[in-house]
Amino acid sequence: LESPEEGNKMIWGLEHMIYEERLRELELFMSMFELLTCCVFIALLSMLAGVSVIPVLQRTLHYDCIVLVKQFRPPMGGYCLEFPAGLIEGNESPESAALRELEEETGYKGDVVECSPAVCLDPGLTNCTTHLVTVTINGDDACNIRPMQKPEFVEVVSLPKNDLLQRIEELVAEDHVLVDARVYAYALALKHATQKPLQVPFMKF
Repeated sequence: LESPEEGNKMIWGLEHMIYEERLRELELFMSMFELLTCCVFIALLSMLAGVSVIPVLQRTLHYDCIVLVKQFRPPMGGYCLEFPAGLIEGNESPESAALRELEEETGYKGDVVECSPAVCLDPGLTNCTTHLVTVTINGDDACNIRPMQKPEFVEVVSLPKNDLLQRIEELVAEDHVLVDARVYAYALALKHATQKPLQVPFMKF
């Protein structure tokens, strides 16, 4: 070496190379750790089944209403209108889980009318499944007149069943809320079920 300065530069350069190599190794490790964590989370989630509750609120001298919840969804960056829903815990049946989730999220107590088999949520992306559970709520019952929901960050929204799609679209336009596909599909199906069948024009020969 011609001078101590050049020696110091070489040492510094070697230390810098070692530092960059260690930094790349750390970044690779963190990437692999994040990927593994994500895979484990998805695997655990896929082992669980959920319930989506279709709650029909029935009161004397009132139209039947569908009870929905509005809550902030970070992945969507906004509020979403959804059916009350959640995961089945332990040895719960889908029906029991549905009644529990309904009471936790809305405060209402109801009775199960029907329960679907496990159906896919988004089979192109995940193997998660849910049960669609229809529940009737006796709005005249004392426990359902002023229901006390548990402290969850959700807002209960009741919309008339006979005008569900239009009311949802009004909320979308006015409050800029997002809508869960299950809710919109249900509202659209109700509209189709009440529409007159398409009239085939009479053909003259």
